[in-house]
Amino acid sequence: MPKREDQRIANLAKKNAQKIVPPKQEKAPQFDSTLRIRSEELDEETRRNFKDMKRREF
Repeated sequence: MPKREDQRIANLAKKNAQKIVPPKQEKAPQFDSTLRIRSEELDEETRRNFKDMKRREF
């Protein structure tokens, strides 16, 4: 490859590497360490129950 092509590819790789965004962490522990971290392990029945409870009027 010509030197110009190598330089162009290197510049593109550098530009694309800058675009990578690290995954966002939950902000709750930053504000209050006593807050419990939400578990993503809710089963389908629990989700359905909470969804149904949100629809109800009390």
